[in-house]
Amino acid sequence: MTRSQLEINPCGPLIGTIRPPGSKSITNRALVCAALAHGDSQLLGALDSEDTRVMIAALQQLGIDVQVNDDKSELTVRGCGGRIPAREADLFLANSGTSIRFLTALATLGLGWFRLDGVERMRARPIQDLLEGLGHLGADVRSEFDNGCPPVMVRACGLPGGSATIHGNVSSQFLSGLLMVAPYAHEDVCLRVDGQLVSQPYVRMTLAVMSAFGVRVDDSRLDRFQITAPQRYAGREYAIEPDASAASYFWAAAAITGGRVTVTGLNRDAVQGDVAFCDCLARMGCQIDYRADGITVTGGRLRGIAADMNAISDTVLTLAAVALYAEGPTTITGVAHIRHKETDRIGDLARELRQLGARVEELPDGLRIEPAELRGAEIETYNDHRMAMGLALAGLRTPGVVILNPNCTEKTYPRFFDDLRTLSDESPGS
Repeated sequence: MTRSQLEINPCGPLIGTIRPPGSKSITNRALVCAALAHGDSQLLGALDSEDTRVMIAALQQLGIDVQVNDDKSELTVRGCGGRIPAREADLFLANSGTSIRFLTALATLGLGWFRLDGVERMRARPIQDLLEGLGHLGADVRSEFDNGCPPVMVRACGLPGGSATIHGNVSSQFLSGLLMVAPYAHEDVCLRVDGQLVSQPYVRMTLAVMSAFGVRVDDSRLDRFQITAPQRYAGREYAIEPDASAASYFWAAAAITGGRVTVTGLNRDAVQGDVAFCDCLARMGCQIDYRADGITVTGGRLRGIAADMNAISDTVLTLAAVALYAEGPTTITGVAHIRHKETDRIGDLARELRQLGARVEELPDGLRIEPAELRGAEIETYNDHRMAMGLALAGLRTPGVVILNPNCTEKTYPRFFDDLRTLSDESPGS
């Protein structure tokens, strides 16, 4: 059987306007808060993708009523008031890290037996820190194979509460999962972070969503969180921002092609930290225009930079594509944790960049990318949506770039290539 593949055709400068679908990160956080809330919630502008579908299906298995409207952009959630209706469930979460981590924490609030599993790659993704944190709060959770990875077994009888320490250097999703369920513990919860917390903007996003549903946590510092319990989320109407990680591909497309692209629905004050990707492009030579209803990137003469991308690590692959067309090397650091994502986003990214002709040095916590004469290549995606979307950008300037398994973008952005093609078709001279 021939593998699915897609060749990206070079084009002139991309000039246009686009609004990406809703943020996956916000959608899945809002689903958890709405599911636990007292009362009904309407989530507007929600993302329809594999990651959000598995989250919705799992919540439904847990007995929580989630209705999806016809165009799948609006969700109605009937909150369970913190009482998980199902007494047992075997949940399949594919390769959705947010889903398995958030729902492992949520399941501890129930009464009964719950098992959470995913695809083969999920079974290699670490979750032990979350299990230990929940254990410190009195939950009975374990790795089925005792290897610190899924499948996860939860013997639930409510979450007692207390104090827990969690390592901050693997995934901020562990802390986010604990934060979202902590208001439903029997007693107050104190969470301490040991070491550097990666992807801090995602924790602030979690706190912002919690606050929108009526639970406030002191976020004056990000190494200790005190949550008064019990508290309750309140059902509400909640609008979800367009996905800033997805927006990064279109901003980068403007940089690579020397074009001008506006992403609507986002501004400098967005809940999502990945809008800071534009700061990297500004340092590389692009012009950035911020407005209340959108952010425009205009390409310029690109130069390499040194960037600590710990806070915006989901955009590493996007910046790597831009670095191919810069003058001088680009060094990305602070992202050792991305080796534990859908694929090894340091080692595997380095391999595919070399396929395109770049000189790449792997660092303990990142990469150094030195531009060279580029060539077309078949890009292996490792079933990683960000590998497919990020390295497809190289095909906008370099002929012969073929993306293998492009359908892996179903995970977060099913219409990505359609939207990229639309933007290209609208540009003069394309």
